[in-house]
Formats: sequence, structure tokens, C-alpha cells
Amino acid sequence: MTKDVKGRKFSQERRAVITGTGRALPEKILSNLDLEKMVDTSDEWITTRTGIKERRIASEGQTTASLGLEASRRALEMAGLDASDLDAIICGTVTPEMVFPATACFIQEGLGNTQCCAFDLTAACSGFTYAMGIAASFISSGQYDNVLVVGAEVLSNIVNYEDRTTCILFGDGAGAVLLQAKENTAKGVLYNSMHADGSGWKTLNCKAYGSRYPVTRELEDQGDLYMMVHGRGTYQTAVRRIVELIEEAYSQCGISNDDIALVIPHQMNARIIESVIKRLKLPKEKMFVNIEKYGNTSAASIPIALDEAIRDGHAKEGDLVVLVAFGGGLTWAVNLVQL
Repeated sequence: MTKDVKGRKFSQERRAVITGTGRALPEKILSNLDLEKMVDTSDEWITTRTGIKERRIASEGQTTASLGLEASRRALEMAGLDASDLDAIICGTVTPEMVFPATACFIQEGLGNTQCCAFDLTAACSGFTYAMGIAASFISSGQYDNVLVVGAEVLSNIVNYEDRTTCILFGDGAGAVLLQAKENTAKGVLYNSMHADGSGWKTLNCKAYGSRYPVTRELEDQGDLYMMVHGRGTYQTAVRRIVELIEEAYSQCGISNDDIALVIPHQMNARIIESVIKRLKLPKEKMFVNIEKYGNTSAASIPIALDEAIRDGHAKEGDLVVLVAFGGGLTWAVNLVQL
């Protein structure tokens, strides 16, 4: 047993510890003022309803794998680990490099590692938190020592820029976290919880092209080529599930708002995050929000925010941090981490 948060005991002696983080964002910025010229909307309307002011958009030649590779290199550099020492690469994404092989395989190739495990995970906006839970299990079980967890998206490829309700929300980017095995430490991933409800798939989806809507069959609605978001129901469900996840983590680990240094949520919508703050009675300064700069980057949003928080000093060594997400599937997941 090891002791950490205020002396409370956690059973695992072998932990998955964050030793490096990195992020990669396209240089191209699509602002609300730019969107005013494209669809019937306004900066005031977007800001009031979402909290977003601008988002990054991949340029020609920038892909999910190239952004993921850049973020991964930065995470490895921070950790001082050579890519050849990686045992596994897990990439959370809904915008893969191609149908197959996995985006993680392209990242592996770029890093020069030719034999570690590499695979993609599809859990939409919860993809990174799901991947963190799986990676931590790999490490705590003793199977792997060094696992790279990546969240990477080029959502601009599946956004309908004629639909003002969705095109205002999404941006592109990637983030990466290196997890390494450490013995008898207070640091590391302390708790994970992952959930899904497939009956809610219509709430958030992109129908084309899979086996249900194959490329060989003409779509009845060309809008099915793009992401679909059904607003009000999504808002209410997201708030409820995120609050439940955080309260579950608190209950299972015997902690409270007082113990937490920072909550880093999936950057879905600033209004959703504000509602979570109120429901949890969480001090506003303990909720990390950067959606105004990047929009919703799905599986990439939490690792981007985590890297920014660490490098900017919002999150420090020894801090207890909650990573929490809700996304299409429906999926929702939480990680409790001591840095």
C-alpha cells in the first residue's frame, strides 16, 4: 500500500505516472468573425452560447497522425524517453488517418518504433479518458512500462460549414501524455471509471461511411456525411453525467473539492462547464477552461488542456487532478491523477 492524498491509502503499488505531456495545434485560426462571413451567425451569438472565440483548422498536409506525432514528440522530450522504449501507443480519435491501419501505427512509424503495440480507440470525446484508463491498467498489471496516450483530431474534415449549429463548435489539434511505471509512489493514475449507453447514439454521430451507410450506397441525406449534434438534450445529459462521474470519483477515493487542485474537463461547451461548476459547488479557479481558444477538439481537448495547464503552471507536481469527458456513444469517463 502507498499513501497519498492526505494519507489515504490506495492499493496499487505499481502506478502509471505522467512523466511527459505535449500538444500540437495548427497555425490557421478560424475566428467567430470569419464564421460571420460563412454562415448566418455572429460573434456575440457564438460566444454567449458556447464560450468559443476561435478554433484551429488544419492546413493542407496536416493530418490526425502528423498532429499526433508532433504532440507525441513533445511528450517524449519532456519525459526524456526515447521512442524506442515505448511498449504501446494508444490513440483516441474519431477522425483517423484512414480506415486502416490505425492512426497510432502512423504515429509509431513517425517516431521510429517498429515493434510496440499500437492501436486506435473510438469513444468520441471520451476517447482520451478511455485510453488513459486502459493504459493505466496495462501498466499496473505489469504488462507494459511505457505507454504513450494520444488524443488527435482533424474535425474540420467532417464539419458542415453550412450548418451554423455545428460548424461553430469544432476545431483541430492533438495532445499526448506519456505514462510510465513507477513503484511505491504517491503519484500516478489513482482511479478510472468508464461508461457508455449505446441507445443514445443518435445524440452525437457521424453516419458515413461505415457498414451501415457504406460508400457504395448513395446517402438519402448528404448531411449524413457530417457530424450531427442534437443540442438541448446533449447539454442536459452531459452536465448530469459529468457531475455523476466526479462525485463517483470523490466517493470511491474518499476525497472532496478541497483535495482537488484542478478539474480538466473535455472542452465541449463553456455553458456546460459553468453548469458543472454550479452543481458541484466547485471554486471556479479549480476548473481549467481553454475552449475560447480552440473550440471542441473531441478526444484531443483534455490532453491539450493538460499540457497547457502543466507548462503554464496551473497544474504542478503533487497536484490532484480530475480529467473528465462526455461524448458520442454515448460515452463518459473520468481519471483521477496525482501529478
